[in-house]
Amino acid sequence: MSRRLRRKVVKKGKEKVVLPSYPEIENDDGGLGFENKGFANWTSLPDDTVIQLFSCLNYRDRANLASTCRTWRLLGASPCLWNSLDLRAHRCDSAAAASLASRGMNLQKLRFRGQETADAIIHLQARGLREISGDYCRKINDATLSVIAARHEQLESLQLGPDFCEKITTDAIKAIAVCCPKLNKLRLSGVKDVHGDAIDALAKHCRNLTDLGFMDCLKVEELALGNILSLRFLSVAGTTNLKWGLISHLWGKLPNLTGLDVSRTDITPNAASRLFASSQSLKVLCALNCSALEQDVTFFATYNNNNNINNKGKLLLAQFSDIFKGIASLFADTSKNKRDVFFEWRNGKNKDKNLDMIMNWLEWALSHTLLRIAESNPQGLDTFWLKQGAALLLSLMQSSQEDVQEKAATALATFVVIDDENASIDCGRAEAVMRDGGIRLLLNLARSWREGLQSEAAKAIANLSVNANVAKAVADEGGINILSSLARSMNRSVAEEAAGGLWNLSVGEEHKGAIAEAGGVKSLVDLIFKWSAGGDGVLERAAGALANLAADDKCSMEVALAGGVHALVMLARNCKFEGVQEQAARALANLAAHGDSNSNNAAVGQEAGALEALVLLTKSPHEGVRQEAAGALWNLSFDDRNREAIAAAGGVEALVALAQSCSNASPGLQERAAGALWGLSVSEANSIAIGREGGVAPLIALARSDAEDVHETAAGALWNLAFNPGNALRIVEEGGVPALVHLCASSVSKMARFMAALALAYMFDGRMDEFALIGTSSESTSKSVSLDGARRMALKHIETFILTFSDPQSFSAAAVSSAPAALAQVTESARIQEAGHLRCSGAEIGRFVAMLRNPSSILKSCAAFALLQFSIPGGRHAVHHATLLQSVGAARVLRGAAAAATAPIEAKIFARIVLRNLEHHQMEQSI
Repeated sequence: MSRRLRRKVVKKGKEKVVLPSYPEIENDDGGLGFENKGFANWTSLPDDTVIQLFSCLNYRDRANLASTCRTWRLLGASPCLWNSLDLRAHRCDSAAAASLASRGMNLQKLRFRGQETADAIIHLQARGLREISGDYCRKINDATLSVIAARHEQLESLQLGPDFCEKITTDAIKAIAVCCPKLNKLRLSGVKDVHGDAIDALAKHCRNLTDLGFMDCLKVEELALGNILSLRFLSVAGTTNLKWGLISHLWGKLPNLTGLDVSRTDITPNAASRLFASSQSLKVLCALNCSALEQDVTFFATYNNNNNINNKGKLLLAQFSDIFKGIASLFADTSKNKRDVFFEWRNGKNKDKNLDMIMNWLEWALSHTLLRIAESNPQGLDTFWLKQGAALLLSLMQSSQEDVQEKAATALATFVVIDDENASIDCGRAEAVMRDGGIRLLLNLARSWREGLQSEAAKAIANLSVNANVAKAVADEGGINILSSLARSMNRSVAEEAAGGLWNLSVGEEHKGAIAEAGGVKSLVDLIFKWSAGGDGVLERAAGALANLAADDKCSMEVALAGGVHALVMLARNCKFEGVQEQAARALANLAAHGDSNSNNAAVGQEAGALEALVLLTKSPHEGVRQEAAGALWNLSFDDRNREAIAAAGGVEALVALAQSCSNASPGLQERAAGALWGLSVSEANSIAIGREGGVAPLIALARSDAEDVHETAAGALWNLAFNPGNALRIVEEGGVPALVHLCASSVSKMARFMAALALAYMFDGRMDEFALIGTSSESTSKSVSLDGARRMALKHIETFILTFSDPQSFSAAAVSSAPAALAQVTESARIQEAGHLRCSGAEIGRFVAMLRNPSSILKSCAAFALLQFSIPGGRHAVHHATLLQSVGAARVLRGAAAAATAPIEAKIFARIVLRNLEHHQMEQSI
């Protein structure tokens, strides 16, 4: 896989990062405290300037800066810097929390992630906490939540979600009500059953409770909710089993209810109308993705024709309505661009407290609901996303509420995804984000010092960059530099998402060089060493990006120089996660693919444990891992030393076993298994070992594949194996002749047909006869008869193959003319372009030269045709082959073949062309 998508919130626990700019603080003499040598005297900065600097840093960087001197340590502990704490990026156990206790005396706001940190919260001893917000709360239980509530009596806001709080029950909610009487905001997601006694406890003890949310619950006691008279905002989005007839009667009597979110529920048109009619205070009903409303044509028409407003001036927000226009109607001035309603409100000078409360709640409700809709990705929402959903998310990304920004960015990353396994996105949605200025907004968020925003923005950039047009826009806006910087983050989540962005951007050839120039290669390699233990997600993305970059010759050298070979081999050897193994093997395969232009192929082979690790990965239970490991061994086998080392590491046995087991596997795995055996079989010792281990039969089976790439590599392997007479006989006995004949006659690949013909020529040039005659006389007779039939079949199809490259008119012209143009025309029509990449040994070249003397005119033509392909000037190994031909005295044999009266015209013309090629190479060498 060359790219990666991140669809949902993970369910498991180049320069410096650009920070917000601030005006420079000048000292008395108008300077910045620079010494004569041009260095900044940081100790001369005023205390308030240092504190301002601290406030722009995340907690990790703040701690690092505070450790530089005693003065800054004291300033770094200033109470104003510790009224808010975000622990989501950190593993915070009881000991870590206790170490922070001295700084948490004035802590007002806390964000955390997961059960371990929840258990540790009480050790912060921050009894004055006002706000607690947590996610990844599936394992948090009643005991933990009750203790948190009991230790923080001043709590005003508690939010857990958006993932489900599956272990929290009514008992914990009652404890919260009793212990936290000042609570004014409570939002819980995924509680299975909210009983009436818990809600009654909230009504009794939390008299200031104005904002309540029970989202995605299985059951909520509707009657009890009608008793919380202080409520202004209520959300039951995604909650099931609600009795709408009862709700429309009871909740309409709540005296202060201003906003109600029933999105993703089965609310009926009648219930919605009755709520509007019975409630004097209700101003906004948020009902996105409510199928019963959307399918009622009359209800749809009524609100659509009245700009989402009913006859009492109350606002309905639904997918069929113009949401921007509806929200704009809440304001007195409706003349401005409706799409700018959130921007105008945030920057307006005349503030209305009640309206501000509604808008803040709406931002939260919309961000939560749009994220949930994006995650479930229901059918039929394309029009909604394109017309207003994407624009809504972009508006919410500019909110002053950090959790709203994060949810909007996550939803943006999610709603474009069609299939995260196959890394496919909806191009229309992605480009809608780009057209509305979303790329610049996301990159600005990625520059934030808040690591939560950095992570979610980087994830969105990564997913959107699957689209080539968006990727170009990201690069044009400076996104590569930003992602390369974020990849250096000490926050694993940030680094992981940034690496994912570089992974997807590196698919484009035009971005590879820019990533290298931005220091992205070094950042990615460093990530592997930094998170070598316990960072499967970041390791997979870093290895995937390096794999893409290594496909480029220049970048592959950068990867090697940055220590990438050692890093990737370390992953292949030690990591047990299949995604990491697959990408590490793919990266090593790409590094080894540049054997002629750099030394990476040899370097990978010489890295301790590399070949053994790759051989072991061919036995992985995961097909993708086996495929990439086989591909790496294939590429590495082009190096002579690697070829023998692979065999010594058990590669022959492993690859034969892989070929035997992949008859029903993907064409990619089949191709690489056959290709690796092809590469190893260049060595005669390996060729004999492959035959002895049973490699002939599976290669014959793969040669019958309908996939061109598969039967091409299988034909190459069988060609090499057939050089050995013992293997040639095995091929005949295993039924390989019909398979090769079929390839020779019908494959769409010229290379497959060529190599099949060469394999057949090896098998029937006479060297196999002595093996075929071993045994009793009766066995000898039957084998002889069988071989005679196979020989006739093979020679017939070799001849047919050669004749497909024989144009009678050009051959006749070449036969009567010695003009170079005539031979050049034949060469051009006979040339198989890919054959120029084949490299033959001296023994193989010698065998084709000997074949020119074979009694069979067909084999003479075949040998001359093969030598023509191997010696054409410009071929990758043409000079090497010309040298070998000269060393075995081929010129004399070629002249004899060209002049032989009984030789077919094809053999004569092809022999003349080979002679001409040799003359050309001799002239080149003499210059």
